[in-house]
Amino acid sequence: PMKTPHTRRTFLQTAAAAAALGSASFLRARPAYEPTWNSLAQHPVPGWFADAKFGIFYHWGIYSVPAFENEWYSRNMYIDGQRCNKFHNLVYGPPAKFGYKDFIPMFRGEKFNPEEWALLFRKSGANFSGSVTEHADGFSLWDSKVNEWNAARMGPCRDVVGELSRALRNEGLKFLATFHHQWLWGWYPTADQTVDAGDPKYSGLYGPYAPGTPFNYRGYRTHPTLPPTPAFQDVWEAKVREVIDKYHPDHIYFDSRMEIIDERRRIDLVAYYYNQSVARNQDVSLSYKQGALPEDVAILDLECGRAEGIPARPWLTDDIIDWNSWCFVRNANYKSANRLVGQLIDITSRNGTLLLDINPAPDGVMPEPTVERLLAMGNWLSVNGEAIFGTRPWKVYGEGTTEVKTGEFSETKTPELTAADIRFTSRWKTLYAIACGWPQDKSEFAIRSLNTRNSLLAKGEISHVMLLGSDEKIAWTHDAEGLKIKVPVHKPGDYAYVFKILLS
Repeated sequence: PMKTPHTRRTFLQTAAAAAALGSASFLRARPAYEPTWNSLAQHPVPGWFADAKFGIFYHWGIYSVPAFENEWYSRNMYIDGQRCNKFHNLVYGPPAKFGYKDFIPMFRGEKFNPEEWALLFRKSGANFSGSVTEHADGFSLWDSKVNEWNAARMGPCRDVVGELSRALRNEGLKFLATFHHQWLWGWYPTADQTVDAGDPKYSGLYGPYAPGTPFNYRGYRTHPTLPPTPAFQDVWEAKVREVIDKYHPDHIYFDSRMEIIDERRRIDLVAYYYNQSVARNQDVSLSYKQGALPEDVAILDLECGRAEGIPARPWLTDDIIDWNSWCFVRNANYKSANRLVGQLIDITSRNGTLLLDINPAPDGVMPEPTVERLLAMGNWLSVNGEAIFGTRPWKVYGEGTTEVKTGEFSETKTPELTAADIRFTSRWKTLYAIACGWPQDKSEFAIRSLNTRNSLLAKGEISHVMLLGSDEKIAWTHDAEGLKIKVPVHKPGDYAYVFKILLS
């Protein structure tokens, strides 16, 4: 008999869109968005995202097992001369005999407890959270009909994404899904028949045959010499639609390299997500890396960086808790809690949101240094959270002596903020001035930008000043030199200190 042609339409209907097609309410609903950039630009940033300020996600997968160097292990283990390749040969043998797929039985997640994770994230102060649904390695962490190489069928044999979505929502957190699988095009040496990545029977994991070197990585951006085939893009799109249909994420994060996907598909996919949310009466948001979407269609994500000034539109940064890696590694170099709190403050003052990446071990246990830092952030936010959550930027983001570098991948060039650095947030008639340290040799906090000579605050406009977490009466003066606050006797906590300024 004649075979039915395998088209994009039939593939998506059978592999990913079944839930949507079975939803009578969706079929009856008139789409709120047309599949055009102009129409999609009408989608607003939801209030919950603008209020959230702090989220957590996690790179947890097969690459967590070797725990060497970083999450690029899956690719670098196949490249002669790479440190991962040398390590792999020494510890596991040559890739021709022990391929990346052979780590899967070792990724058991035997101590994975989504309820414990969700409770920790709530205690940290995060308002949304979720897992990397699929990294560049081709292994899905949800119960997938599109990709047989998934965590529900092998490895942990659990629907990681599904279990986490339920646990997080039970703790009152919004659910996040992140997608990185556009990187799979050319990620592995599929043209090398001496390794498993070049064996067609494993193409579900390693991706289809990609001639030459389509990966062509140059710095942050990638420019494939050959664009991904329609078949590859079929699978890429179907995976995203399947997660949307099964788990209804409140926020979708697309990693970089999304621009290699055909523009028509990107438009259709964003329209699908937004229209699904309309049918469910759900406020959703979506973030992207530069070059993938028009700036007014979704939320710009500056990876490991900060925005300059105060952008009019809310933005996001995704950054790491470990300077060395996005995933669990043995030589972790953790950022201090002081730096993480200061980073959150600075980002919030610039109309941004921090999405912090953490690093579960392959058995599902959170490293103790990670737990310590998250709880430290949560303790600080339990006292000072009103200056972060639900706030909006003020007239200026702040003042200080520390030079903050802006733009993507600028975080390593920015020192920790100090007592001389003040950041502002606001809510109605309340201004929050956040000092990012405690003066060691001065008798006062001097906030120079609040002087009565400029147009920021007029004389007599301040009615009261208090210090969050302290019962002391705060002594202050406001004049042409600025707002000067006498340093209280007792320091209420660590890291940063919030002066709540009531305006008349």
